[in-house]
Amino acid sequence: MALLLMPALAMADNMTREQRIEAMRSLNWQLGPNSEAVAGKATLRTPNDQVAFLDESNSRRFLELTGNLPENGNYIILNKQDGWWADFSFNPIGYVKDDEKIDADALLKSIKENDGPANEQRKRLGLPPLHTEGWYIPPHYDPQTKRLEWGLKLRSDNETNLNYTIRLLGRTGVMNATLVSSPEKLDADVASFRKVLQGFEFNSGESYSEFKQGDRVAEYGLAA
Repeated sequence: MALLLMPALAMADNMTREQRIEAMRSLNWQLGPNSEAVAGKATLRTPNDQVAFLDESNSRRFLELTGNLPENGNYIILNKQDGWWADFSFNPIGYVKDDEKIDADALLKSIKENDGPANEQRKRLGLPPLHTEGWYIPPHYDPQTKRLEWGLKLRSDNETNLNYTIRLLGRTGVMNATLVSSPEKLDADVASFRKVLQGFEFNSGESYSEFKQGDRVAEYGLAA
């Protein structure tokens, strides 16, 4: 999944702000509490009517409207009360072994090297460039929950934006959950996001603990 911008940072489709707001309101938002299917691999139980969910086609349009790269395979949740949104996508790379030590400096270098190709694509779509400035929170892994987390500081048009990513390891791949926030709200938004993630669960047969001999193993580990 590409790095993500807050809605306020981008103008999409040559639309006015009012037109974009109306277009976003017209999307098929599913209000909680509800059980939502995520990429055919997991279920997210949204806790209340302040958390809204978009299916894949509506999520693609949401990404367009917020000035992000439109991609398939994404699922958006929006917290109306706290004002944050997050993107879910699944990478079917196989079972990722979690015995690898993470080199934060090398990982940051790799992410920055991807800025160039990503910004070429953004330029073709008429979107502003997006640059990685550095870690806001270095990567850290919890072997109990099988979650890898980190926060990135981004810059676009002299605006600072934060992506907080949680990668949830499963039996057949990794679910990427990326929170889009701002520096002044990150701590509160991460706490709120984690509460929503309490309703996340891999489907039966897809959890990390259900790995069996003969399953596909990813060619790389946590750092990649």
